[in-house]
Amino acid sequence: MEYYGKILCISVQDLTYDDRPVAAVTAGVNPAARTAGAVVDGDWSRSRVLNGHRPQELPMEILSPIMSEANYKQLKARGQINVVRAGKGLGNYALIEVATLPVRFKERIKEKYGDMEQNVLKDWFGQHYRLDAKAREFYTRFRFGDGGALPPEKINEYTVNASVLQAVAAVVSDTNIMRRAMNGTTVNWGEIVGVISYYKAEYEHTLPLSAHRFRDTLKQFQSEGYEVLISKKFRNQNTRKVSYDIERLILSLDSLPERPYNTTVAELYNMFVKGEVTVADPETGETFEPSQFVDKKGNPLVLSDATIANYLNTPKNKALRAKLHDTQWDFNNAYRPYHLRSHAVYALSKISLDDRDLPRPMPNGNRVKAYYAYEVVSGCVVGKAYNRLKTRDLFIDCMRNMFQTLDRNGMYMPMELEVEHHLVESFSDGLMKAGVVFPMIRWCNPGNSREKRAEHFNRAKKYGTEKKLQVGIGRWYSKLEANRPKVEKVYEEKNDTYKEKSYTYEKLVADDIRAIEEYNHELHPNQKMYPGMTRWDVLCARQNPELRPWDKSYLYRYIGENTTTIRQNMYVTVQYEQYQLPSPKVIEKLEPRNLKVDAYWLPEADPAGKPQGANKPGEVYLWQGDEFICVCKPVSKYNEATAEQTEADKAAYVEQAKYVSQFDKMMKDGKIQPVVVIRQEEKEAIEKAVEGARPCGEAQGTVADDEDFSEYMDADRYAAAGVASM
Repeated sequence: MEYYGKILCISVQDLTYDDRPVAAVTAGVNPAARTAGAVVDGDWSRSRVLNGHRPQELPMEILSPIMSEANYKQLKARGQINVVRAGKGLGNYALIEVATLPVRFKERIKEKYGDMEQNVLKDWFGQHYRLDAKAREFYTRFRFGDGGALPPEKINEYTVNASVLQAVAAVVSDTNIMRRAMNGTTVNWGEIVGVISYYKAEYEHTLPLSAHRFRDTLKQFQSEGYEVLISKKFRNQNTRKVSYDIERLILSLDSLPERPYNTTVAELYNMFVKGEVTVADPETGETFEPSQFVDKKGNPLVLSDATIANYLNTPKNKALRAKLHDTQWDFNNAYRPYHLRSHAVYALSKISLDDRDLPRPMPNGNRVKAYYAYEVVSGCVVGKAYNRLKTRDLFIDCMRNMFQTLDRNGMYMPMELEVEHHLVESFSDGLMKAGVVFPMIRWCNPGNSREKRAEHFNRAKKYGTEKKLQVGIGRWYSKLEANRPKVEKVYEEKNDTYKEKSYTYEKLVADDIRAIEEYNHELHPNQKMYPGMTRWDVLCARQNPELRPWDKSYLYRYIGENTTTIRQNMYVTVQYEQYQLPSPKVIEKLEPRNLKVDAYWLPEADPAGKPQGANKPGEVYLWQGDEFICVCKPVSKYNEATAEQTEADKAAYVEQAKYVSQFDKMMKDGKIQPVVVIRQEEKEAIEKAVEGARPCGEAQGTVADDEDFSEYMDADRYAAAGVASM
């Protein structure tokens, strides 16, 4: 069917075309069977697909012609039908006005070719539906209040919905189309929604199929724009089965000093919401009300073990729990962000000091205490000391040995010392005060071993040189079998005795001095920067030109002998470069038990216009599954040597310090509230004890109100009595 001008017409061919199969001659099929509605074998090549159905699926009465050619000619000759266009001329075909056809033929047309009015709308949508590019751009760029983006499948869904609404708005506003479709009447929303539902499978839209709701959605879309299609369930606290208050209660139950398992926390929570146990704040005594943790019907909001485990193990909650349960050292190393620094360039710009126990024992089971001074650029040990005890003398002996080494080799005063508190704090007002002997002093935070450069050198020396020269280097709990020394358990009454080869104090010290000599004269690990040079060569050849000699008379005042006795929730690594998260709160968006993300980037070009490959991306975009996380920029590292720091280094330090401060604030703000769990029988016992207590003054033997004690309150009386007794 088609329009001729404003008249709905049907062609002569559509009226008289026979879509029934041509029966095979050899099959002997009775031609009358084709008019009886029976399915027969034959040639279906001439048959057409009608309303989306194959001809083999339709009954013969539908496939048969609407009218015969003889019938058509007879109606035409009698003037009972209006032929609006004659089929004359090359390529032309006759068109008959549908409205002039007898009713029986209109019904046949509807059976064979479908509803005429809805076909107008369907044809219009099929020809004019287009994906709205502006809608896709809007939903792609849309961000929620917390910076999150729409998932890709929602972007596609909302774009299709907006495109369908745009098409419907256009057809409704087109008066001519609506008049043709509705026979001059007003808009029939039921028929329009019927057409939209017909195309639902093709376009995969999610618009309402109710006429009233569809019309309201269209009006709201036309007045408010694309954002009206975004579901209000996104970032809505009411859609969460586990609300914020429930999550905080779960964390509080996990704060018990026994450090319960996840399943134990789930059991306690479900017992609490059922009224089987009471949960209270140990500081204020306030009890939690189970009535606050119910669903809309008032039933206890019982949660599964898996749900509670998921919320306990979100990245943020894991950090909060570790802050409460773990030691400061474990928390710092596993969760707390740390600074990223670049290496110093000149030797003696910085000296890093640290103590250690030599790995092999003495005959009494104790280990020799050693103290080293490392030059951070070369990695050389420039000072060493040994003792059976870890005392302040160990530090002073190391300082003496360091200055002996520097003086013997004609080297000047180092510009900065990096030390820790526990052995050196007593020298903070003298030797280790900045500007007194050394220009600068850096005090490392306690418990933060990775902050101190000497810790890294200790490991390199132990598992490098010492491992090659000595027997028994390693730890019994080392994951690598080659680093586990031979230790045999002795089975006796104490059940705490182990047999391990021991060495004398002198032997251990001599072996360590030999290892230091070998270590200092090994090739520097950074042969790309120092080709063919040993650690000692780098120390001698790359000294800071700003170094100054020291005054021995002043220095020896402090060290001379006398007769008296620190990937964290901060950055990602891409192409060997670190990129910082914009805020520690980003970890709240990550999935439970999942810190893995996908990083996407494009390489930048150098000033000459040549690509740098994938070495240093300017920005990195992080996704987790279908959830957009954040945009990361390169971490601005700062020179660890304060003497070499520029304004850019200081700014980089401030930036990293701000990030760590934000993380600390997040940990402080989200501090888990400890609780105590009171069993029902304990609660009843406490209540009975409180009810049976007597108020003050009711006890037997109370003193009468009129009794006079003023004699015993006179202090002068006792003073006089004391003088008289003397």
